[in-house]
Amino acid sequence: QVQLVESGGGLVQPGGSLRLSCAASGSIFSIGDVGWYRQAPGKQRELVAAITSGGSTNYTDSVKGRFTISRDNAKNTVYLQLNRLKPEDTAVYYCNAIVRVTAWGHPYNYWGQGTQVTVSS
Repeated sequence: QVQLVESGGGLVQPGGSLRLSCAASGSIFSIGDVGWYRQAPGKQRELVAAITSGGSTNYTDSVKGRFTISRDNAKNTVYLQLNRLKPEDTAVYYCNAIVRVTAWGHPYNYWGQGTQVTVSS
C-alpha cells in the first residue's frame, strides 16, 4: 500500500512563504511524475506545478517565478516552495504521484489528502 502525505500548509500573510512537502511511504519501487494541484472553494482542481522523474519542471502561468517544485528521490519526497503568496493562492493543495511498486508492475496514480494554504492579512 502506498500513501502520500502532504504537510506544511497554514495561514500566512500576503507576500509570505510556505514550503509544502509530499512524502510517499509504503511499498515503492519508483516514483515517476509528481504534480501539485490546488482546489479553491467553488473552483475546479488545477495543476499548479509538476516535476518528472528526471527533474524537469513546469508551472501554471499564475505561479511562475513564485513557486518552485523540487524532489528528493532518496527521501521519496517532493516539495513545493511557495513565495510571494497572494490571497488568490488560498486553496487546498494536493500532491499526485505515479508510483510503481515493483519493477515489472503497472504504475498507479496516487493522491494525498491535501493541506490547506490560506493567504490572508
